[in-house]
Amino acid sequence: MSTDLITVSDKNTIGGTVREFIWNWENKQIKVQYECLGNGSPLLLLPAFSTVSMRSEMAGIAKLLAPYFQTIAVDFPGFGESSRLGIEYNRVLFSQFLKDFVNSVFDTPVTAISAGHSCTYVLKLAQEQPSLFSRIVLIAPTWRGPLPTMGANKSIAVMVKNLVRTPIIGQILYKLNTTPSFLSLMYRRHVYTDPEKLTPEFIDYKWHNTQKTGARFAPAAFVTGNLDAVDSRDEFLGLVRNLSIPLMVAIAQSSPPKSLAEMEAISALPNVESVKISGSLGMHEEYPQIIVDEILPFLNR
Repeated sequence: MSTDLITVSDKNTIGGTVREFIWNWENKQIKVQYECLGNGSPLLLLPAFSTVSMRSEMAGIAKLLAPYFQTIAVDFPGFGESSRLGIEYNRVLFSQFLKDFVNSVFDTPVTAISAGHSCTYVLKLAQEQPSLFSRIVLIAPTWRGPLPTMGANKSIAVMVKNLVRTPIIGQILYKLNTTPSFLSLMYRRHVYTDPEKLTPEFIDYKWHNTQKTGARFAPAAFVTGNLDAVDSRDEFLGLVRNLSIPLMVAIAQSSPPKSLAEMEAISALPNVESVKISGSLGMHEEYPQIIVDEILPFLNR
């Protein structure tokens, strides 16, 4: 594993220094891009898993926190500007990646701010190696993928994932589910709360992210629940109950009901600080100023 400097990023990312983390997984070399901005103690920013997942969704938070911390935002393997190989993406891969990335890139305990599905991976690593983290903030945390949340059983989820992976039918299905009109619909339904922010330029930027070679493999795993790091709410909450690291949860009040119920369940635990914000599953990107205003006192303790 190694880390290399690439360039200073363009306007569509965060505006910091882009580096490349070379990671080996099952005899495959995966190039993972991450971006650094600011100075001070390290702060890791992990975007939510989604069809359009990329580090730039953390840009607002990174820029607002850069005067106080060195922010590091990463594109997960299979997403964003990282390698999008046609491999099997699963919980084992992402658990090992996060472990290797944090251990390789940071030499002091890091504060982690994660969104959506990535939250569970941070919690799992924090239980395994608590010395890696100084504080953790979870933004709209989730643990169950879209298809399982809608009631699909594992056999159906696996069938859908394998279908999307096929060369012709899978490509067609993926194209249909990543058209600009479909992306706009999904953002309006459960990602953003202000439709005026969903400009044609914004949707076009997201759409281009979905059209890269190999782009369908990792999102297909996420949608079908193959990136679920745990199998139940009890297991999800169990990651928090014995956590020794200071933890804060930002609840997205306008989230879909099932997702909101999971956020409220974790925030009800006695060792968790929480704040409620009027956003949905994409509030880390839509309302960065509100989030930073709420979490900065926690980060500075």
